[in-house]
Amino acid sequence: MDAICAGILVADIFVPPLVALPKAGELLATGDFLIDTGGCAANAATCLAKLGVGVGVSGKVGADVFGEFAERDLSAKGVDVRGIRRSARSGTSKTVILPVRGEDRRYVHTFGANADFRVSDIDLAAFAGARVLYVGGYLVMSAVLPDDLAALLASARSLGMKTVLDVVVPADDEGRSWPALAPVLPEVDLFLPNDEESRSLTGECAPERQAGRFLEAGCSAVVITQGRRGALYRDSGKLVEAGGYSVDVVDCSGSGDAFAAGCIVGLLEGWEPCAMLRFASAIGASACTRLGCTTGVPNRAEVDAFVRTHTLSVTERPARREAD
Repeated sequence: MDAICAGILVADIFVPPLVALPKAGELLATGDFLIDTGGCAANAATCLAKLGVGVGVSGKVGADVFGEFAERDLSAKGVDVRGIRRSARSGTSKTVILPVRGEDRRYVHTFGANADFRVSDIDLAAFAGARVLYVGGYLVMSAVLPDDLAALLASARSLGMKTVLDVVVPADDEGRSWPALAPVLPEVDLFLPNDEESRSLTGECAPERQAGRFLEAGCSAVVITQGRRGALYRDSGKLVEAGGYSVDVVDCSGSGDAFAAGCIVGLLEGWEPCAMLRFASAIGASACTRLGCTTGVPNRAEVDAFVRTHTLSVTERPARREAD
């Protein structure tokens, strides 16, 4: 067991890309729907398993057919599901994804059992030997409390694990989640927000300044993803900026979670930031090439070959304190 992915688990129903949404009362025939596991923890774990990483997942589903599906599906993908718990009061979280060509995706979602997930549901002892603990979806899991999460991350670090934190920031948050994030960041080795989340949390517009705020709060390093524009890495000594690979985009669902999986591989293998960003960017781009969150992600040999044969602009320079 190399990694633990804890957090949001979802049963996803993807509708194939539509030319337009149906009008009221209209029946629109499409190709077959894709039913798959999703959510930050499931997506990152699935990508890691595809890349040959021994990985377990920790999260909560309902005592229903969707929960049974999530466990069975993740297990079939090579993910250890011993850490999945069943909620006694909520059904499994579900999302219907409606992509329309030329437009952003639309989502219909029920949060379900993710609202019952607690830090106490994460059993580090069940995944002995793991070297990375990833927590995905923090700030929208209402029962995951800051002090509890900080204590868990500290415990993981005491066991020699690297800690990785990803967040989902509520719309129009405008900094309201900062008090829940700040106590946790000192126990985080790698923080992985996107640029919109970073802007909402910090009030800063420039990714370099956003990263500076997170480092001041105590995290060891941060990667801010920026969609097609690429990603920015920053720690106390260096700043690395990477562009994005050009691919034929079908569906960008799960690309951020795939990127996170690439970063976890980099941590497990002790890579420098430039190599980590190249690899993670390739995983994130691959997730966009097919319908679904993880269906487009290839195996390790294919990703390594892609990185060798495709150029990505990556620049490194010392981090400037005055930029903060």
